Amino acid sequence: MPPSYSTDIVLFGGGVAGLWLLNRLAAAGYRTILLEREALGGVQSIHAQGIIHGGLKYALHGAFSGASRAIAGMPARWRECIAGSGEIDLSACKLSSPHCYLWSGDGPGGGMKAFFGSKVVAGGAEVAAEAEIPGFLQGRGLVYRLPDFVVDTHSLIRALAQGHAGRIFTLGSDGTEDTLTFERAGGHRELQVQGAEGPLRIRARRYLFCAGEGNQALSEQAGLATPRCQLRPLKMVSAAGAALPETFLHVLGAGLSATPRLTITSHRDANDTPVWYLGGELAEAGVERTNARQLEVARTMLAELLPDVAMDELEWRCLDINRAEPASPGGRRPDNASLCSEQDVIVAWPVKLALAPVLADQVMNRLREDGIEPGDAGGSSVDDPGLLASVFPGSPAFARPFWS
Repeated sequence: MPPSYSTDIVLFGGGVAGLWLLNRLAAAGYRTILLEREALGGVQSIHAQGIIHGGLKYALHGAFSGASRAIAGMPARWRECIAGSGEIDLSACKLSSPHCYLWSGDGPGGGMKAFFGSKVVAGGAEVAAEAEIPGFLQGRGLVYRLPDFVVDTHSLIRALAQGHAGRIFTLGSDGTEDTLTFERAGGHRELQVQGAEGPLRIRARRYLFCAGEGNQALSEQAGLATPRCQLRPLKMVSAAGAALPETFLHVLGAGLSATPRLTITSHRDANDTPVWYLGGELAEAGVERTNARQLEVARTMLAELLPDVAMDELEWRCLDINRAEPASPGGRRPDNASLCSEQDVIVAWPVKLALAPVLADQVMNRLREDGIEPGDAGGSSVDDPGLLASVFPGSPAFARPFWS
């Protein structure tokens, strides 16, 4: 018989949502291990633009939507954590910008759209002071300072993983042919992992899938009937060049779309060269284009919107990423973080980076509803990881954004 290990929670997925959950579970006293097959931060988390927003872009019709209600309080909640006084300590996380801005654009209707949105979002938006407005936007329509702010995702992931070295393990990142299977034992699932040093059986009171796009495969491995995943792809664009000014900006387009025409965040590559990371409608519509065509559209859009910004000698790249969400009728975008439970498995999706705290609330509530209290698992303790270290090859590395 292979050795066995018992714990309260086995958590799959080391992105921001999974790591946020790990912090909440550990603070509440649940014995938890987190398993990650790739790097911490994966693809979706590390390549998020890092905007912790309060829903203005969802309220452009002049009324709260489900999405704007769900996310309205997130900037304040995250700020408490970054100040070290919130539900988890994120004081080691770096801010890329204390504010994000919204530009109404030059076109007709842009100012009215920004006005309506600013009136209905909790916390509101303020007209930016002239000194705050970048020179390339001055005199070109309304610029609002939003309650949103921007985090450096790499430092966020490191801050979330801090202090959890004995709880986070990698699955096969050293090249070993590990296998992971779920088996039934007395009406409960057991996880069998075949690692470099032999097999290990793990029994948990709950298995928590928070692996983004990987949730579908995990659900199938566990034999679940109900949870299904949908993907909404993006084709993001980066532009790197020494002359690019630091910018954190939503650009509204024509009409009343809830998606900005363009969202720009600023970063630095490995050579400390400024990088603009471009999302919004550009990235959503770009999935229908080739990389070459998407870069052509991005260049044309920036030249049209921001003619005063020097665009010569920029290095352009595309990145295809998938946003993973619970399947919805007609592929509708979910308004809020979401979970689905089946027997001893909880499948969780944050939907958006900013909603990671809401997802953690939902999971903690579900555990309490199911009568899962900390510390009743029996068996080995997470503080004595000898069995785990004999199977898992160590802690996963930290993901880095593709421009670095």
